[in-house]
Amino acid sequence: MAHQVYQPSTLFADTTTSSTAPVSTPASSANNTTFLMSASPMRTRKAATDSYRPKIISTIGAKPACLVNASVTYVGNDQIYAFGGFDQYTDEVYNHVLRLNLASKQWNLVDNYGDIPGVRMGHTANLWQGDKLLVYGGENEHRAYLSDVIIFDLKTAHWTQPELNGPAPRGRARHSAVIHDEKLYICGGMTGHESYVLDDICYLDLKTWTWSRTWRFVPRYDHTSWIWNGRIWIFGGLGEDMERMSEIWWLDIRGSPAFEAPMTYGSGERHLTASRYQRGYPFTNSNPPQTGTTGYVANSSSVQSNPSQLSANRNPPVAPGSISSLKFHSSPNLPTQALGTHFHVYSSGCLLDFVTPASIISSFETSLSALDLDTLQWQKLADGKDLFNPGYRWHYCAMNEDGTQAWLLGCPNEPTNNAGDATGEYLSDVLPIDLRKLGLLGNSLTNESRSKTKIPSSDANISSYLSGIGADLAKTFDQRPEDGSGADFTITADRDDDYDGADDSSMTMTESGVSGTSANTSPPIHVHKLILQARWPHFARLLSAQMLEYHTKKMHIPEPYSAVRSFLYYLYTDSIANYPPHGPSLSDVAGMLVMANIYDMPRLRLLCVNRLWKELDVEHAAIIWERAGTANEEWLKRRAGAFCMLHWGRVVRTAGFKSLSRGSIIEICEEVDIEGRVVGGDELEIFGGLGGGRFGVGGSGRDGRKRSIGSAGVLGGGEDDGEGDGEEEDEGMELN
Repeated sequence: MAHQVYQPSTLFADTTTSSTAPVSTPASSANNTTFLMSASPMRTRKAATDSYRPKIISTIGAKPACLVNASVTYVGNDQIYAFGGFDQYTDEVYNHVLRLNLASKQWNLVDNYGDIPGVRMGHTANLWQGDKLLVYGGENEHRAYLSDVIIFDLKTAHWTQPELNGPAPRGRARHSAVIHDEKLYICGGMTGHESYVLDDICYLDLKTWTWSRTWRFVPRYDHTSWIWNGRIWIFGGLGEDMERMSEIWWLDIRGSPAFEAPMTYGSGERHLTASRYQRGYPFTNSNPPQTGTTGYVANSSSVQSNPSQLSANRNPPVAPGSISSLKFHSSPNLPTQALGTHFHVYSSGCLLDFVTPASIISSFETSLSALDLDTLQWQKLADGKDLFNPGYRWHYCAMNEDGTQAWLLGCPNEPTNNAGDATGEYLSDVLPIDLRKLGLLGNSLTNESRSKTKIPSSDANISSYLSGIGADLAKTFDQRPEDGSGADFTITADRDDDYDGADDSSMTMTESGVSGTSANTSPPIHVHKLILQARWPHFARLLSAQMLEYHTKKMHIPEPYSAVRSFLYYLYTDSIANYPPHGPSLSDVAGMLVMANIYDMPRLRLLCVNRLWKELDVEHAAIIWERAGTANEEWLKRRAGAFCMLHWGRVVRTAGFKSLSRGSIIEICEEVDIEGRVVGGDELEIFGGLGGGRFGVGGSGRDGRKRSIGSAGVLGGGEDDGEGDGEEEDEGMELN
């Protein structure tokens, strides 16, 4: 992770749409035996909702300088903690603890006690057990590389240093650290007088405070690591040649006794090396460490590890488990690591790459991109111009544990003097980004929705893709009461083209319940009132109010039959995965998105948006675009609209496009830039436009803006999303 633009002379600056549930109305008919839900809002009018754009927060209080290689950690309860770092203009290294309250927008210097660590930079600080910061390594003001572990209790502001066992790894800075299953994994970093790049991996068992042995992995520093799906992943950073790396590496740790077995003190090669008594200063003189301007003796309570004095193996074995790497050569959506200031974080089964503004790139080259770790393909979630104000530079990124919120910390490009406050010299501003607005589920919901990792609910459904009670309830969905299903409620919907009409002959006035609408009404869907009441808040409210459907035990929902059926099946199974026979298609999910908006069901909304942007394709792009507009999902609508423009020639020939209303067709045609035009395939082929590639890279039109062209022949003056059809897009991946 790169950090740029620091001009502090002192450490501190001293300054002091909600959705509404529809109203139930009975159908206006003589034979009023079926309750009629209100139709989808926005069916005849389009949303005027502004697109999501995060707003910058200006802070007050003891704002820290734009320190280099400090640790910045979100700890919950709207609080961010910053620790350590150095001032590149004064070369002073700090050990201050600062707290930013995001609610009050105020920085405070935290009084801390106990075994206070010395000054350091290039260390890592991980949130542990929800109320502690686990700090490892770094280097002090004398360029001594550290291999100690210190713990800061967030509740008591008290520092402690555990006594460690086992062979301590080499001291290091600018490494990565991640906590998983009560183990602190350490990867790479720099060490030694010649800034040697480490290629090792090890872990500290946090239950026994015992170090594992060290294995070889990949040489990196200033990189990011995370654990997902039984693997430890590494991306970005710099290699041995000090070049920014765009390769991704992963090591399988699941199933390996070396990583899964608990560490036992005194086993194998392990021996006691209590860290607080292991002193090794890499200096030729014997003078005591100097006291910095902070008032603390440098590393007064920390181990200083000289790599040449450690007993660790200089040539460790290769890490157990499968090691793989992937190199991206080219892709329309691949963020170039050589340009801009990048922040890499993990969320929702994806690697996120924030490409933020820097002096060498324009705001049009910034973006937020995601690498799906299931498919290992890049997609652009948002253009930088929609997220980042070009007048600011961002130096740190913090994220909550669930991966739903991110905060960028930085300052304006130009200092603005306000009552003597040189704002540009401090971490004065915060950019909060709600990642759920961009289609990400969060780590918890992502794990829940990964059906293939779940265990079936019972032996009777051992082959089911579902889990929990949903595997059993699915067998009772839409089964007639006379078949012993126990169904006690019926729901009808609008007939759609997906219904094959096999039961048309059995459709009667009584079944439809609405006079004159039998030809447009679907057959009844047999459900259980208790399940709907427990899983559908709006339905529960209607029953508690003893509305008409409470007495008739019937309801009509004026939405397409397939979407309503998929929605009800979701209530039974808690799944929208595309598994037959009832797994919803993308068109069904788009309809469910509208229903999630109508009935104010945020969890279902997240699931729908996430699947729609990941599986967006030519056949369903127009439908997704229309439904996203109806559901007020402006981000998804813009994304689908850009996809339609990129593949216009194919999209207009799909059944989904032809099913759009006249008004929607006119509106989607206006998605193209006002200077846009349609060109033929021959012209596209000349310029390499076929296959979803970019057109005129580095070129510009008369208005000076970059122009892009899609494989289907729409040429626009604005930036396109670079989205390609999954079957045509060549990510240029090389697997090692």
